[in-house]
Amino acid sequence: MDRWAGKVAVVTGASAGIGAAIVKQLVSYGMVVAGLARRVEKIKELEQGLEEYSGKLHAVKCDVSKEESVVAAFAWVQENLGPASVLVNNAGITKESSLIDGNLEDWRAVFDVNVFGLCLCTKEAVRTMREGGGEGVIINVNSFAGERVPFIPGFSVYPASKRAITALAQTLRHELTGTQIRVTGISPGLVATELMVSYSTYSEEALASFPTLDPEDVATAAIYILSCPPHVVVQDIVLRPLGESW
Repeated sequence: MDRWAGKVAVVTGASAGIGAAIVKQLVSYGMVVAGLARRVEKIKELEQGLEEYSGKLHAVKCDVSKEESVVAAFAWVQENLGPASVLVNNAGITKESSLIDGNLEDWRAVFDVNVFGLCLCTKEAVRTMREGGGEGVIINVNSFAGERVPFIPGFSVYPASKRAITALAQTLRHELTGTQIRVTGISPGLVATELMVSYSTYSEEALASFPTLDPEDVATAAIYILSCPPHVVVQDIVLRPLGESW
């Protein structure tokens, strides 16, 4: 990880859960991290707890579902911090709904963040990586639910939005042939985060009865990816909690 010290990383959805855990790890290894989220105050709170590390966290307000917000956020990063070397596409939402009687507004909101938001951030990051002229890594935080859909009432279009990320990553690898930019994905099983608690099926108490991963487990996988030498592409990592059976 020494070669990443002082380099710029952009992490979306950085205010809580997996995003916050990844931010902490990157800062601890000396990276300059732009944490993007709508709840920018949460990132500022996180920033205060990272002062002991050699890296630095900067809170940047951004709604990844809005193109103008993404463009403005990445312009700020480049102007104030420099070109990004690492992008972690972590921002993701879910809307408890169904395909039978759900509504287009909820479905579209999920795809606007999970798919189109990822595309917008990737586009801006690749541009800055190319301008920087060096090594770059794009990590997409995916979900095992995109590969094997569990029976969770209200999951609706969420697994489909995650399946799309797998295809987008492969398309991007083709487009980046000849560059030093690597694209990888992390697909965890059930992670104990506020996203899952948002489902009526899962209270915090109910979630505690299931085998789960911690956000820090996903962050450790991200560090492994970055620790690999520049000629190694970790295409995908699947993480599952011991005992998970779906």
